[in-house]
Amino acid sequence: MPSVPGASPEAVGATGGASASSSPAAAAWTPIAEEAARATRVKHPTDRLPRPVRRRVLAVANQKGGVGKTTSTVNLAAGLALQGLRTLVVDLDPQGNASTALGVEHRAGTPSVYEVLLGEIGIVDAVAVSPQSSNLLCVPATIDLAGSEIELVSMVARESRLCRALPDVALDELGVDYVFIDCPPSLGLLTVNALVAAPEVLIPIQCEYYALEGLGQLLRNIELVQAHLNPALTVSTILLTMYDGRTKLADQVTAEVRKHFGDQVLHTVIPRSVKISEAPGFGQTVLAYDPGSRGALSYLDAAREIALARGYLAGGNLGRADLDDGYPGGAHSGARGVSR
Repeated sequence: MPSVPGASPEAVGATGGASASSSPAAAAWTPIAEEAARATRVKHPTDRLPRPVRRRVLAVANQKGGVGKTTSTVNLAAGLALQGLRTLVVDLDPQGNASTALGVEHRAGTPSVYEVLLGEIGIVDAVAVSPQSSNLLCVPATIDLAGSEIELVSMVARESRLCRALPDVALDELGVDYVFIDCPPSLGLLTVNALVAAPEVLIPIQCEYYALEGLGQLLRNIELVQAHLNPALTVSTILLTMYDGRTKLADQVTAEVRKHFGDQVLHTVIPRSVKISEAPGFGQTVLAYDPGSRGALSYLDAAREIALARGYLAGGNLGRADLDDGYPGGAHSGARGVSR
């Protein structure tokens, strides 16, 4: 052992002994090992979320593009499916991005939501199972949907075509607990159909100033639908997305939204993440693409928060205060920490 200037042999020996004894523990932990452990807990959870007392149908809407509507739709649905809840995604955006992220075929000629809206086929005939989970179903959108608004204009009860296409009998046959309707980035007839069909609206809001500008118009449209077409419609959930903790603007937007909407805003905030952006390029949700990433854990958190919202569970004995209880390996708490 080399000599250490100014240190006694006893001190050197003690230091060396401590170093030797602590090295196995130090060698056992690495960032990669930690991420792998998180990914394992996400992909193979040991607990299951409770089913809602009634099936929940949520329209994911915001007329501003690029705020994370489709990304939030598919990842929230995947998060619920991973935790034992059967979930259906209705892709109502002609771009078909939700279908792509779920790995579902949506080429021209595929049975899709377009034929469902026109009444040519039933919703059960258009459903495809995502290869990412047997609990994750999708009604895909094809390019034919791009012209559907023109065709719907002349139809009777054009605003309620989707509502009629989602009868309880068909959804019971599919056995789904949650239905997410991914709306196009506009306030046209397709979005109105989604708002008529769904009792709940989930609004993703990007943590930037422009995202707040169009929010008032969306809320006014929701009020119009409430007044004339769907009195049961309510904004139940607001999800803050693309949060960048390095900027003051993100904190200001977050504070403003929480001040105005209160408990409707989820505690979980989705961070700006490269992994979330990369996942659709591989035809996957971020939960399948990189389950140990910050983005995946945040969406899993948000899905859990939606599922445990008080008032939607039988008996109402669970709520947001129970979010950390029973989560496998405590990954939930860690995800909340990194997502804020």
